[in-house]
Amino acid sequence: MPKHFLKETDFTPAEVAKIFANAREMKQARTQTPKTLVGQSWGMLFYKNSTRTRISFEVGLHELGAHPLILSASNTQISRGESTADTAKVMSRYLHGLIIRCYDHQLLEDFAEEGSVPVVNALSDFLHPCQIYTDMFSIAEKLDPDAKDLTACLKGKKLAFLGDSACNMANSWILGGAHLGMGIALAGPEEFAPGGEIREQLSFEGLEEKFTFHTDPLEAVADADVVYTDVWVSMGDEAEAEARLQQMKPYQVTTEIMTAAKPGALFMHCLPAHAGEEVSQEVLDSKASIIFDQAENRLHVQKAILAELVS
Repeated sequence: MPKHFLKETDFTPAEVAKIFANAREMKQARTQTPKTLVGQSWGMLFYKNSTRTRISFEVGLHELGAHPLILSASNTQISRGESTADTAKVMSRYLHGLIIRCYDHQLLEDFAEEGSVPVVNALSDFLHPCQIYTDMFSIAEKLDPDAKDLTACLKGKKLAFLGDSACNMANSWILGGAHLGMGIALAGPEEFAPGGEIREQLSFEGLEEKFTFHTDPLEAVADADVVYTDVWVSMGDEAEAEARLQQMKPYQVTTEIMTAAKPGALFMHCLPAHAGEEVSQEVLDSKASIIFDQAENRLHVQKAILAELVS
């Protein structure tokens, strides 16, 4: 059976440590990337638009020796009602793996169930595991770049997430933090608190609910090593934009918020950022901001993920 990467817990902590070590090596010697996927063809199926995900995966597949094939759901027979089961079976006859960016997380589960090649979650409405692995790697890289085990740097560290605490990034931090021993504090309006789905996932994985939720952002960021935010209006939620912008105003990451965190705290955002909404331009441009390190590291970490899937 192929190995899939649909959620943060699909790799053991030991495997995550190996992925991070390989990502560091690939970053330090990019031109010497082992051609782990030479002779392979991988499909990248997009139901949602993308910048960083498409570029980082397409370049990464090329550097690993594979041929990346870009597919849009709107330009395939999926748009005319071909079933997921049939699509997965057909694509598995042509491809060595599938990278999918979609809305419904169940679609990923269905592709993994019906197909016979590795499936990678490049974002769903429930989870964004490639981003979380990248962000964890980025944090560890800043804390102790020479550490033998970069995952060890994360244990006991606190990350504060401000904004929509029920979104896919918040869910992924809750799951990933529990998996690798990070403390996660979330802050947002009460109606945007973490939902039942992520709690059920934690229970299914046998992980404790160690995250905290606050309506006061200053409580969440107190003693935080990292302050994180994401857009307040995701793709597909545009109809609710005006109401959300009003509700979320108190949770904008400002210099005041960063000052309330631990001295030297990092600021992170998975991008694209909307300056003046979820974060001020001043914070985006500050020395605390490592947003472009995060963006670059998508390439290196995803290459390591793909290499581990076929090892």
